[in-house]
Amino acid sequence: MSPSRSILHRSLSFFLLLLLSSVHGENPYRFYTWNVTYGDIYPLGVKQQGILINWQFPGPQIDCVTNDNLIINVYNSLPEPFLISWNGIQQRRNSWMDGVYGTNCPIPPGKNFTYFLQVKDQIGSYFYFPSLAMHKAAGGYGGFRVNSRPLIPVPFPPPAGDFTVLIGDWYKANHTDLRAVLDGGHDLPFPDGILINGRGTNGLSFTVDQGKTYRFRISNVGLTTSLNFRIQGHTMTLVEVEGSHTLQNHYSSLDVHLGQSYSVLVTMDQPGQDYYIVVSTRFTSQILTSTAILHYSNSAGGVSGPPPGGPTIQIDWSLNQARSIRWNLTASAARPNPQGSYHYGLVNTTRTIELANSAAVINGKQRYAINSVSFIPADTPLKVADFYNIQGVFSLGSISDYPHGGGAYLQTSVMEADFRAYVEIIFQNYENTVQSWHIDGYSFFVVGMDGGQWTPASRNGYNLRDGVYRCTTQVYPQSWTAIYMPLDNVGMWNIRSENWARQYLGQQFYLRVYSPVNSWRDENPIPRNALLCGRASGRRTRPL
Repeated sequence: MSPSRSILHRSLSFFLLLLLSSVHGENPYRFYTWNVTYGDIYPLGVKQQGILINWQFPGPQIDCVTNDNLIINVYNSLPEPFLISWNGIQQRRNSWMDGVYGTNCPIPPGKNFTYFLQVKDQIGSYFYFPSLAMHKAAGGYGGFRVNSRPLIPVPFPPPAGDFTVLIGDWYKANHTDLRAVLDGGHDLPFPDGILINGRGTNGLSFTVDQGKTYRFRISNVGLTTSLNFRIQGHTMTLVEVEGSHTLQNHYSSLDVHLGQSYSVLVTMDQPGQDYYIVVSTRFTSQILTSTAILHYSNSAGGVSGPPPGGPTIQIDWSLNQARSIRWNLTASAARPNPQGSYHYGLVNTTRTIELANSAAVINGKQRYAINSVSFIPADTPLKVADFYNIQGVFSLGSISDYPHGGGAYLQTSVMEADFRAYVEIIFQNYENTVQSWHIDGYSFFVVGMDGGQWTPASRNGYNLRDGVYRCTTQVYPQSWTAIYMPLDNVGMWNIRSENWARQYLGQQFYLRVYSPVNSWRDENPIPRNALLCGRASGRRTRPL
């Protein structure tokens, strides 16, 4: 090779290396290897079979930064299929990695699957959990933090510490026994206790320094119950809800409904001693309470007096608190633009969907339904069947946009929707229990909630300026909640109750957001490592 061609070759090589470095430099890769096993746990003082990740309960914390690429290799050492889902992670253009049965084949026993996630344009507090077979009742969950990039400011000074607090109701019974109860046509009994980071009462302490401010990221990872969180003698400043910075309102206690996540700042401005952190059930006739300890490093003594009481069955109190949670329009988000630059209330919606939950008995068994349809899983994940055009797995339009008031029936329900539509969704609750709803792949604007039945006149009371942007919302008894949602993420997305017994017994469906262009710009191709099962067994993904 001549000297000039050699120099040209080296220059091209250097240019390509520089190009690759610039591409990957801003979006680092983080690698995780997880082994999922059964192990003995004693969260309520009774030996149980728990689901451990790398021998931990709860599982390892994920800490990352906006736009990071996460490579999570999950080995399933359980004797049954397993999947992990990522509550609140939007999986932009990538429902292939959502980790629910409608999108993914389960990881077989003794096998592994590698999730490729990018936390694209997201910040905030989330969690992961096992999505199959009532595994969530045995553990397998953990915290998931997405931090802002250094160049994008957050609307509060860096805290002295950052604590993840996973709260949830818990049963002493094995998850297989709970599943048998549901399969037998019955609802779950009342929980046995409340856990805080996998521990029972006073099983955990958080050490802090007097005079400093700390961040607490609180997620309700439980199965059936809304919870109230409070810290004895301290005020909490709400700063973030599932990826949105909020107005910094102050609260003495905070309702956290099933599947929801909140971040609060707490300043240690009390005398140097120990204080109770209290979690108790809401809207239940029997009140369960659990405590942890806030330990000042200069503490002169332990906790004193009884744990502070909180609200119990007061719905109006909780509704007023929910309405007070607003978007911070002056703060930056994951991208360097103000959160308020998107004026969601000035965009005309193109479709209204009204979803009514109901309890029903079908074939002599307890079931739960949406618009009279009680979801049953297909023999093949819906996303996989859709990709391979396998007929007979599901039918588009198998759930209607409105409740029709007829008797409930079983169906693999899938609703079709167009890419880039802008929808209004009404969650209508005619029952006497609090509902909690989650939508995978999206966040949405909570524009209104109130008692009674929603009507078009209810729009007159919508908050069209600073409604919080989140992925999980509650609906109070005999009430409604309205959301606006831009359908900007192609894929097959799960809409579900976060009450896990209701989800298991049919209160869920899938939203197929479709783009006719069939471009990689709109949706990633099927992963080369995708597991194929059911009627897709034996097919190929795509060439290496």
